Amino acid sequence: MDDFINELQLKIERLENEINFKNALISILSHDSKELFGNFLWLIEALEEKTISEEDFFKLLPQVKSDARKNLQSVQDSVAWLRTQYGDFKIKPVKMMVTDLFHHLEEKYAARLREKNIKFHFKGDRHTVLTNDRVLLEYVLDKIFDNAVKYSLPGQDIYLEGGAKGDQVVLSVADSGTGMNEKYLSAVYTYDNPVFLGTAGEKGAGLSLKIVKHFISLMGGNIDIISSEDNGTTVSLFLPNFIE
Repeated sequence: MDDFINELQLKIERLENEINFKNALISILSHDSKELFGNFLWLIEALEEKTISEEDFFKLLPQVKSDARKNLQSVQDSVAWLRTQYGDFKIKPVKMMVTDLFHHLEEKYAARLREKNIKFHFKGDRHTVLTNDRVLLEYVLDKIFDNAVKYSLPGQDIYLEGGAKGDQVVLSVADSGTGMNEKYLSAVYTYDNPVFLGTAGEKGAGLSLKIVKHFISLMGGNIDIISSEDNGTTVSLFLPNFIE
């Protein structure tokens, strides 16, 4: 009886978490869309009615662009998550070299790395092979690496470290950027944690890490975050190898 009650409580907790996640997702998308389009319409109407000069209009466009980028990220994150919610979703394991994942990030973020003068290095065993879902894993690494770049100062280094540990592969993204106060770590996957600006004023929607955790669960893995203020952050993924 106790086992049945414990199992029922776990199912109720999972359902509550899922409902909270979906409600928060709708809230974020609704709020961001209203804010973005409201500001954009206000600017256009102000220009048409000549209550704002063309010079001031163009000065405000970079902010509109930044808000649009944040809104687009929220939509893309939501679409990625929704794809795992319909039908009988199953991961599609493929064999990957961890160095290929490193080069994927290196190429995708080349412009931003140059812009902030950040060096990206690989550490660990270059022959490490991982068999898991590449689409989900690239999404996860992309969001973690995006945060590493966002919260790193110009001239700092970021590392991707990979290697086998028992029957798992451990992938870690480490930076020496602004880091996070320990009091925020426990809330990083909830909707109570604050959204911080990057070192170049980059904005985030505060949604990505919640989806990251969900995707890692789908891949049968775990995530661990170690961070301290002004000393950087290390995010480690512990992932199993599946049979293709």
